Amino acid sequence: MKLTAYFRNHPIVIVFVTLAAGVLTVAALWFAINTFSPLPPRTVTLAAGVEGGAYYHYAQRYRKILARSGIDLKILATAGSLDNLKRLNDPNSGVDVTFLQGGTPGARDAHQLESLGTVFYEPLWFFCRAGTREKGVETLRGGRISIGPEGSGTRALVLELLKRNGMAEGFAELLPLTFAEAAEKLLVGEIDAALVLASWESPVVQRLLASEKIDLLGFPRSDAYVALYPYLNKEILPAGIGDLVRNRPPEETLLLAPKASLVVRGDLHPAIQYLLLDAAEQVHSAPGLFRKAGQFPAGESLELPLSDEARRFYKSGQPFLQRYLPFWLAVMLGRLLFMLIPLLGILLPLMKIVPALFGWQIRRRIYKLYYELRMIEHAWETRDEAGGADEAVAQLDRLGERASRLWLPVSSMGALYQFKEHLALVRRRITGAP
Repeated sequence: MKLTAYFRNHPIVIVFVTLAAGVLTVAALWFAINTFSPLPPRTVTLAAGVEGGAYYHYAQRYRKILARSGIDLKILATAGSLDNLKRLNDPNSGVDVTFLQGGTPGARDAHQLESLGTVFYEPLWFFCRAGTREKGVETLRGGRISIGPEGSGTRALVLELLKRNGMAEGFAELLPLTFAEAAEKLLVGEIDAALVLASWESPVVQRLLASEKIDLLGFPRSDAYVALYPYLNKEILPAGIGDLVRNRPPEETLLLAPKASLVVRGDLHPAIQYLLLDAAEQVHSAPGLFRKAGQFPAGESLELPLSDEARRFYKSGQPFLQRYLPFWLAVMLGRLLFMLIPLLGILLPLMKIVPALFGWQIRRRIYKLYYELRMIEHAWETRDEAGGADEAVAQLDRLGERASRLWLPVSSMGALYQFKEHLALVRRRITGAP
C-alpha cells in the first residue's frame, strides 16, 4: 500500500520506471537474439566422399555457389557414405553437411541429423571383364571383385545384396578399391569385376561403358530388390548410350539406384540451410539420364526427417528477404525484424502511456493549486468571527508566488493563467474589492 501511495503521489516516477523497463527489455531482446539467433558462420564444412567421385564433384559446384554469398565451403575427402555419417554424427569433427546414400546403415539412429531432401540418383554399376555377360555371373566365382573401400556406401550395399543372394562368403575375393583404382585394374585384367555407386556423369563410368574390354551386367530381378529394399529404385540404361557407333552397351540394362540425400546437423544455421537448398536447386534441377527437369531436389525424407527449413523451402521457396536481397543484408534485416516485432509491442503502448502520464502529472500540479485555493476560501468562509482577511490574503499571496514559480509546458500555460484569474477572484471576494 505504501508503494502504491508513493507512485500515486509521484507519477513522474512511473514514467522513468516505464522507460527503464523498456530499455531493459530492448537489452534482453538483443541478448536473446545474439544467443538464440546468432549470425550464420562464414565457414561450412562438407564431407564429400572420395576425390573424383560424384559427391566430390557436386561439392565443388556447391562451393562456387556459396562463395557468391560470402560463405567458404570447405570440402573434406572421406571414404564414402558410412564415413560421412560417422563424421556428421561426431560434433567434434567440424563437419556440418554431407551427401548420404539412401539405405546407409545407422542413418535412422542419427537423431541429431536432418535431411534437406534427396538430390540425385546413384546407380549401382556392375562392370566385368568382357565375356561375362554371355557366360553368367558364376564365372566370377573365386575371382577378384572390387566392392569399394571400407566406410563407403558401395561396400555396405554390395555386401547386403551378396548376403541376400547367399554369396557373402567364399564366392570371391572382395577388394577395397576406389572406383578409379578398380577401373584401371579392370581394364588391364588385374581384377574380374567392380561394383560401384556412381552418377551417370562420372568420366570413369563413361570410359568403362564405351570400352569393348568391359561388360556391364544388370539386375534382372530389380523389382524384387526394390520390394525388399524400399530405398532402391529401378532404372533402365538404354542400349548404345555409352557409344552409339559401337552400340555400347549392346542392350538395355536394368540398374538399381538409391537416392542420395543432402544431410545437415540439426543445429546448422537456418540461413545456411536455405543457401544449401538454393545451391541444390541450381546444381540438380536440370534434366539428366535418370531424372526429369525439376525432379531434384525433392522434399523426400528417407531415413532422416526433413528439417523445418527444408519443409518451408519446398512449400514456399526461399525466404522473402533472401529472395530479393544479398545474403548478408537479408540476414541482418531478418534479425532486425526479429527484434523489432516484440519491441514494437512494447513501444506502441509506451507511446500512449507516457504522454498520458505526463499530461496527468501536469494537470495534477494545477489541481493541487486549486485544492489549496479552495481550502483557503473554505477556511475564510467558516471562520468563527468577523475579520481574518489579512491572513487569508497572505495565504493567497504565497499561493500566487508558488503558481508563478511553477514550471509548465507552453501547452498548459492556459490552465495556469486561468488559475491566476480564479485566485484574483477569490482575493477580491475576501477583500471586498470591486
